[in-house]
Amino acid sequence: MKKVNKLSELAATAISGNDISSSVLYVSALSIAFAGQYAWITLLIVSFVLFLFRKIYGEVVGALPLNGGAYNALLNTTSKRTASFAATLTLLSYMATAVISANEAIHYLHHIVPPMPIIISTIALLSVFAFLVIGGISESAKVAIGIFIFHLGSLVILVGFIVFYLFQNGIETFIQNWEWPLEHGSITNAIFLGFSASMLGVSGFESSANFVEEQKKGVFPKTLKNMWIIVSVINPLMAVFALALFALPVLQSPDYQNTLLIEMGSHVGGEWIADLIAVDAFLVLSGAVLTSFVGVTGLLERLALDRIMPPFFLKKNKKGSSYRIIIMFLILSISVLVFTKGEVQLLAGVYTISFLSVMALFGIGNILLKVKRSELPRPERASWLGVLVAIAAVIIALIGNISIPPKDNSPSNVSVFLYYFIPTILFVMAMLNRTLLLKFVLISIDYLFSPIRKFVISSDRKIRDVINKINDQEFVFFTRGDNIASLNKVMLYVGKNEHTKRIKIVTVLGKGQKSPPNLEMEIDFLDREYPEINIDFVKIEGEFTPKLIQELSKKWNVPVNFMFIGSPGDKFPYRIEELGGVRLII
Repeated sequence: MKKVNKLSELAATAISGNDISSSVLYVSALSIAFAGQYAWITLLIVSFVLFLFRKIYGEVVGALPLNGGAYNALLNTTSKRTASFAATLTLLSYMATAVISANEAIHYLHHIVPPMPIIISTIALLSVFAFLVIGGISESAKVAIGIFIFHLGSLVILVGFIVFYLFQNGIETFIQNWEWPLEHGSITNAIFLGFSASMLGVSGFESSANFVEEQKKGVFPKTLKNMWIIVSVINPLMAVFALALFALPVLQSPDYQNTLLIEMGSHVGGEWIADLIAVDAFLVLSGAVLTSFVGVTGLLERLALDRIMPPFFLKKNKKGSSYRIIIMFLILSISVLVFTKGEVQLLAGVYTISFLSVMALFGIGNILLKVKRSELPRPERASWLGVLVAIAAVIIALIGNISIPPKDNSPSNVSVFLYYFIPTILFVMAMLNRTLLLKFVLISIDYLFSPIRKFVISSDRKIRDVINKINDQEFVFFTRGDNIASLNKVMLYVGKNEHTKRIKIVTVLGKGQKSPPNLEMEIDFLDREYPEINIDFVKIEGEFTPKLIQELSKKWNVPVNFMFIGSPGDKFPYRIEELGGVRLII
C-alpha cells in the first residue's frame, strides 16, 4: 500500500488559515460600514460564536473523521438527499470563494502593476493554483505555509507601525469617533447589522473539515483553535486601529471600504508599507483560492465514493490527486468569471447565503449526531446550550445579510443565490437518482421509437447494462455477532441509501471457532423479510485485518466498500486510514 504523507498542524492550519485570515482585508471595513464605532464589539461577538463552533466541529469530526464537512455530518444522521443539500451549498461556497478571492487578489496586484488585465490575470491565477493542487497536497501545503507566514509577518509589521504612530499622535480620533452619531439608528440595530456582515469573516473555518483525512491524527482540533485565535485577535484589533486612525465618514467612504489596510499602511508608514500590504493581500487571497481547490477536492471525492458523483472523478494521478475534480472545478470557476464579465461582486449573495447555511447545517448535524449516534466515541462534546446559541447566531447573521438592501439597483442576495443554487441542486439530485432517470429514459425510448426496432433494441440493451452495473455492485459487510436488531439496521441502511441489490454477509472465525448460534437463522429470516435483496452468507477462517479485507475485495472482484457491525459496545478495531481506499460505514 502506498504511503501517504499526512499534513502537519502548520500545513493544515495554513491551508485553511489563508482563507479565514484573509478576511482581515475586508471584514473590519465591512463591520465599520454598518456598526460604526461599535464594529470591534461585533467582531468580538463573532469570535465568541466561532468559539462555540470549535466544539461543534470538534465533536462531529472527532466522531466521524471523514472528508465532507456538513455533508458527512448529515449523511450519517439523515439521508443522502438531505446531505446532498449541504454538499451543494458547500460546493457553491467554494466556487464563490475561489472566484471572488482570485479576482480581488488581482485587483490588489493591480494597485502595484496598473496595466495588468484583470480578467485574463484572474484566469491565470485560478489555473496556477489548480495545477499546483494537481501536483499534490504536500506541494500545495508548502506554498500555503509560505503565504501564511508572510501574511502574519506583514500584519505584525503593520501593527508595529500603527502602535508607534498612535504612541506619537494619541487616540483622539478614536475618542471622537466614539461620540459620532450612528448611521443605522439604534446601537442594537447597528450591532445586529455589523454582526451579520462580520460573520463573513469566518469563511474558511469549515474548510479543515473537508480534508480531515489528509491530516495527521490529532491535527484537526488544533487547526480550529489556531484559526479561532487568528480571527479573534487580528479582526477586532484592526477595527480598533482603523477607528483610531481615521474619522468615521472617511472609513465609510467607498475608497477606504475597498482598500482599508492599504490606506492604514500608507497613513502610518508611507508607500512602502502600502505596497507591502498590497503584495500580502494578493498572496493571502491567492491562498484562499488554494483552500477552495483543496476543500472542494475532499468534498467531491467523498460524493464520488458515495455514488452521488460519477466514479469518473475518482481517477488519481501519480501524486495521488483527483485531477479530474480539480480541472472540472477550474472550468466551473472560469465560466462563472466570464459569465459575470469580471463583476464578481454579484457572487456575494451566493457566497454569503451558502457559507452561512453550511455553518447552520453543521450545527444541526451536531444535534442529530447527539440524538441518533450517541454511541459513537468522540474526543470532545459541545454543550446543548452552546450548539443552540451558535445555530441561532448564524441564523441571525443569515437573516441580517438577506435583509440588507442591494446597492445601485443590483439584484438581491437571495435572487443571485437562487440563480446558481437551483441548477446545481438539480444536477446533484439527477446524479443521486440517476437509476430512476435512466429507467424513465428507457421507457420513453421504448414508447417513442418502437417502429425503429433495431435502434430500440440497441438502446434498450445498453441502458439496461448501465442499470444492472449500478445494481449489481455487491455490498459486503462483516459481523461478529448475531444481534438481529443490528443486522436489520444494516439492511435498512442498504435499502435506503445504496443502489445495490446484492449483499454478502461475512463472519471471520478463528481456528476451531464456531459462528454465533443464531446467525444463520437470522440471515435466513432477513432473506425472506427483504426479498428484493439477494443475501449471501459466507464463513471465513482467519484473522480480521485490513489485509484480509483487501484480499477478499480482489478475490470477489467487488468495489472496496464494506460495513462493519458487531455486538453492542464493540469498537471498530482499526483506524480508518489503515484500510486504504475502503469506504467504511460503522
